[in-house]
Amino acid sequence: MKKFCILLLTAFFLLPFLLPAQKLNRIKVPQGQLESFLDPGSEAFPLISAHRGGVNIAGHPENSMAVFKYMVQRTPAILELDVNMTKDSMLILMHDNSLDRTTSGSGRVDQQNWDEIAALKLKDDFGQLTRYKVPTFDKALKWARKKAILSVDVKRGVPFEKVIQMIQKRNMQDYVMVITYSLEDAQKVYRLDPSLQISVSIRNVEEFDRFMQSGIPADNMVAFTGTIGIKPELYQKLHERGIPVIVGTMGNIDRSAEASGKNEVYMEIVEKGGDIIATDRPLIVSKVIK
Repeated sequence: MKKFCILLLTAFFLLPFLLPAQKLNRIKVPQGQLESFLDPGSEAFPLISAHRGGVNIAGHPENSMAVFKYMVQRTPAILELDVNMTKDSMLILMHDNSLDRTTSGSGRVDQQNWDEIAALKLKDDFGQLTRYKVPTFDKALKWARKKAILSVDVKRGVPFEKVIQMIQKRNMQDYVMVITYSLEDAQKVYRLDPSLQISVSIRNVEEFDRFMQSGIPADNMVAFTGTIGIKPELYQKLHERGIPVIVGTMGNIDRSAEASGKNEVYMEIVEKGGDIIATDRPLIVSKVIK
């Protein structure tokens, strides 16, 4: 009996090492070819962009290494993440300006040093404390190579210069697109690094015309077309200039599809010209558009 118990305990502790590792759904971009990889008509499309890396997943906090790994174990994905900055200028992943909602701490992110924030634990979207820590932007960059494209949302007050320097330091231009919300910010990102793909807000024809006259090459643009409605005419104009289309379904479209069970709306987006669907429901969307 004693020998049996010893064998049973040994097997229990060795089980994680004996089981096969879960396969990752990797996105691999040829060196220097992110622009071509994201061309309209690319075999890579349609792609899913997981908002904040994944939300409403019990035990897996948004903007965490845990949720990134969880996501790529289940579907190839662009991982949208939020870059914030501590008082001592450490770039970290955090959507809110406050620590209260997503961590065991409290107070403003920009009023606490990194060593204080590093000691905290993350909460999932249901308010449950987890064992996971706040990641640095650098850690996410190093992990993502040959696994996922990162869509980098630079929070207000965080210098684009500092974010782009970190991307360059890790030679991650092939796996990053930088989100901007104004023409001026898009022009600034292009000046800082003309090799980067830039997510620009083009929600109508007027904004399309403005960006076509901005001095930013179309090859550098990925167009976020908003979260309201499907706009095939605008998608066509963008495709004619070689610009891929991101359709945001976070908010009304995701909520409506979840409530009604009519998930075919995601396939309709693809059929009408959407290349990338940015969503709070990435695993559901993945099943629909496969």
